[in-house]
Formats: sequence, structure tokens, C-alpha cells
Amino acid sequence: MEQVTALGATVAELRFALDTFYFLISGALVMWMAAGFAMLEAGLVRSKNTTEILTKNMCLYAIACAMYLLVGYHIMYVDNPEGSWLPSIGGLIGTQADDADHALESDFFFQVVFVATAMSIVSGAVAERMKLWAFLAFAVVLTGFIYPVEGYWTWGGGFVSEKLGFVDFAGSGIVHMAGAAAAIAGVLLLGARRGKYNPDGSVNPIPGSNLPLATLGTFILWLGWFGFNGGSQLMVSDAENASAVAKIFVNTNSAAAFGAIAALIVCKLTWGKADLTMILNGALAGLVAITADPLSPSLTLAAVVGAVAGGLVVFSIVGMDKIKIDDPVGAISVHGVCGLFGLLVVPLSNSDATLVGQLAGAAVIFGWVFTASLATWGVLKATMGIRVTQEEEYDGMDLSDCGIDAYPEFVTVKSAS
Repeated sequence: MEQVTALGATVAELRFALDTFYFLISGALVMWMAAGFAMLEAGLVRSKNTTEILTKNMCLYAIACAMYLLVGYHIMYVDNPEGSWLPSIGGLIGTQADDADHALESDFFFQVVFVATAMSIVSGAVAERMKLWAFLAFAVVLTGFIYPVEGYWTWGGGFVSEKLGFVDFAGSGIVHMAGAAAAIAGVLLLGARRGKYNPDGSVNPIPGSNLPLATLGTFILWLGWFGFNGGSQLMVSDAENASAVAKIFVNTNSAAAFGAIAALIVCKLTWGKADLTMILNGALAGLVAITADPLSPSLTLAAVVGAVAGGLVVFSIVGMDKIKIDDPVGAISVHGVCGLFGLLVVPLSNSDATLVGQLAGAAVIFGWVFTASLATWGVLKATMGIRVTQEEEYDGMDLSDCGIDAYPEFVTVKSAS
């Protein structure tokens, strides 16, 4: 009997170790998405703004880690009354909590990289004309307060999940649409880049500087998404969970692939060309859409979801330009429009979700994040200002904010002889 008990304890410890290791590795893959966002955005902005966008991505990740550790995690998860609308704060740093599946530290690490992902969405949408320090000040508020509150309402056991029956497996709404909502609020107060729109309503395309870099960033994000969605299963140490993770991986990959193909076809039919930037966004759109539930759909349905999202994002990006919402990287369309689409198709395969519950949850998330972000951006605009001067925008933000060119010109040196 003692041997059986000891064996059972050993098996339990091994399962705990395996699940925790899988959880941490998934978190590391999601952290790698920060590099993907940085490369994607650096490739889609002009060369004169490259160092500044990279600085924003580096600093926002550090700020997210710090603010979520000090404040955000304890708003979102620690000592909250189940099903309520008001989160409680369990102290500045908090105390160790019992967790049946994972240590608090592994859970924190997995959650904090999601917070950074939401903030990364904002950086691309406001690129090339926002003050660096205003952006970083907003990052403090979003990662420390705005995101954790809506995260508590949903994943933390608050009223959106408990009372509305809202379902969002890995964050199509909680992470991606939330980031897009914050971005929209900033863009509306910030305005478009100078020269983007003509008085007659026509659009002047502003090409990025490095399509190879943007493509690399997309592939990095595609890879990181396996941790984003697969890690959200939380466990892998038994046959049921291992099979679920395998299906999540396949559905996630299929949605991205069919999203890219759909965007390619839409571009060919619309303009007669294969627009690489649209294809990249098509793949990301498929990933965002399937994130709401990558487990329940059949392999065929997951492909359809990705394909529809890939086509939808092309029309959304064009539509945003028509209403003069200037988004240099298409983040609002990819993460906002396709995030909402992903939420709304969950009831097709998941009986726990309803269309009414999904719409209500999406409305609460968007309403809260947009309103709180608009207020924060408004305070920043009235105090420190959020937009660079016309001269700074013309010269490039690398010069005004960082003093370092990302692509310095080669200098010809005469031979000493």
C-alpha cells in the first residue's frame, strides 16, 4: 500500500512538473511574439521611424511586466469575489495563493505576456506620429489597470463570464479586440499622418520600409501563436489534454494558412496583384479569429473561419482608409474587426456559447477599454501632448525621440594611400 501511495505521489509530481513546464514554454512562445510585433511594425513603418517603433516595443514589454507584477495581476486574479463586477486588490505585490494546477509564478508569467500582446497592438496603430513618452505613459495605465479590470470580468471570474456566459478561449476579445479598442481611441484623438488623406477624400499610400522584416515578423507571430492558443489549454499531462493541444495546434495553423490564401485571392480579384502586406495581415487575421475557440471547431470549420477572416481583413483595411482612420499596420482591422468576428462564430461549434452572450461580452469589453482609453489619451493630450510637431514628423521620430538612425547611410572613406 505504501508503495502504491508513493507511486501515486510520484506520478502526480511528474504530471505537475510536465504541466508547469508546458505552461512556461507556452509563455515563452507568447513572449517571442513581442519580437514578431516589433519586426512586423518596423517593416511596415518608414525607415525614419524604425528605431522609435522598436524602442516602443521594447519598453512596452518591460512596462507591462512591471505593472502587471505590481498591480495588474492582483486586480485580475487575487482574492476576487466570484461573479462580481468590482475587482479587489490583494495588496501591492500580493501573497502566494493555492493553485490546484500550477504555481502562482507560472500562471503570472503566462498571463503577463498576454498583457504585453494587447499593448503591442496599440503601438502599430499610432505609429509615426505619437510622442514616445505619451505612449509609454498610456502603457502604464493600460497594463496596470484597464486590461486587468476587463480581464477580471472575463478570465478572473467576474460577471462577464459568470453572468453573461461569455466564451473566449485564448483572447480574441479579451486580448486582441481590447488592444484594438485602445488603439482606436488613440487614433481618433491623434489624427492621421500628414499627407495620408487628400481634401477630396482620396488616399495616399505610405509604403513601409522593409517587407522582408515584416514577413519575418509575421512568421514569428505565427509560431508564437501556438503558445498563445495551445498554452491556454493549461495542461498536457494526460491523453485528453494532449489530444486537445494537438487539435488546437492544427486548427490554429489551418486558420492562418487559409487566412493568407483568402487574402491573396481577394487581392488578385480586386486589384489584379498579390499584395504582400494584405497577405501577411490575412494570416494574422485567421490567427486572431480562431483564438476565440481553437478547440471546438472541426478542422474544416477552423479553415473556414480563417478564410473568412483573411478576406474580411482586406475589406476592413480599405474601409478604415475610407473613413480616414489611419492605421499604418492594419492592427485595428486585424485585431479588432477579426477579433469580434472570431467571438461571434464561437456558438457555431461550442454549445456553451450563445450569440447574445458573445455580443454582450464583446460590448462590455470594447465599451470599457475604449472609454477608459479615450479618457486616458484625453488627459495625456491635455497635459503632455500626444502628437509630435509637424517638423518632427517630417524629419522622422528616430531623430527627435531616439537620436539614432535604424539604417545609417554608408560613408565612403578615401584610401589612406
